[in-house]
Amino acid sequence: MKVELLRYTPDGERLIASAAKLCYSPVGISSIEENLDRENMEKFLELLVDLGHESPIEHVNFTFAVEGVSRTLTHQLVRHRIASYSQQSQRYVKLDQFEYIIPPSIEGNPEAKRLFIEAMEKDQEYYNRITQILFDGYYKEYIKEGLSQREARQKSEKQAIEDARYVFPNACETKIVFTMNARTLLNFFRLRSCNRAQWEIRRLAIEMLRLVKGVYPTLFKNAGPGCINGPCPEGSMTCGKIVEVREMFKNL
Repeated sequence: MKVELLRYTPDGERLIASAAKLCYSPVGISSIEENLDRENMEKFLELLVDLGHESPIEHVNFTFAVEGVSRTLTHQLVRHRIASYSQQSQRYVKLDQFEYIIPPSIEGNPEAKRLFIEAMEKDQEYYNRITQILFDGYYKEYIKEGLSQREARQKSEKQAIEDARYVFPNACETKIVFTMNARTLLNFFRLRSCNRAQWEIRRLAIEMLRLVKGVYPTLFKNAGPGCINGPCPEGSMTCGKIVEVREMFKNL
C-alpha cells in the first residue's frame, strides 16, 4: 500500500480559526486575520477542537493518492459520500497482468495462499480469453460496417474489456485519488481506524492520519477511533483494548 498526501489547503489551521472567530465577531474577516497571531490562533483552534465545533473545519481540504489497494477497500472508501474520487477504470484500462492484494490471513497460510494465487492466475487467464473472444466478434462486425482497421480495433478492445472485467475479483489492485475536507476526515478516522474496521481500510486510515497530523497536528490532535476521547462506541462488540488503542494513537 502506497499512500501520499498530494495537496492540502495551505495555512489551513489559521483559515479555520479565522472562519470560526467570524461567527462570534462584530468585525469583518480582514480585521480578524490582522489580529490573529500564531499564539492566539493555536489557543483558539485548541478550544475549537476540544469543544467539537466541527463546521468551520470543512473549509480545509486534503487530497490523497493511494496505490496498491484492493477493490474491496475502495468499495468501502467511496461510501464516505462527502468526498471526490478519481479511480483507475477497468472499463478503459486493459489489464494485461493484474496485480492483487493478498490478505494477511491468507498470506500466512501456505495452502490458502497456494489456492488464492491459483485463483488469481485463472482469473487473468479467463479475462484474456474472454477479451479475445469478444474482441474477435466485435472486430468482424465493425469491419463489415466499413470502419477502418484502426477504428475497428479501438472500438472492439474497449467493448471487449468493458464486459471481460466482470471476471476480476475484489482482490484486484487499484489506484485512486480522492479529496476530503477535514470534518469528513475526522468521521472517516472515527469509523475506519477502529480495531473492528476491516484490516485493509484500517491500515489506510492510520497512514492517512499519520500524514495529516504531520501537517496540522493541532487540528487532528483528537483524531482516531471513537474510543480515543470517550467510551468505546461499539458497546458489547468492543475489542476490549481501549488502553492499548489510546496509547497507540497518542504516539502516532
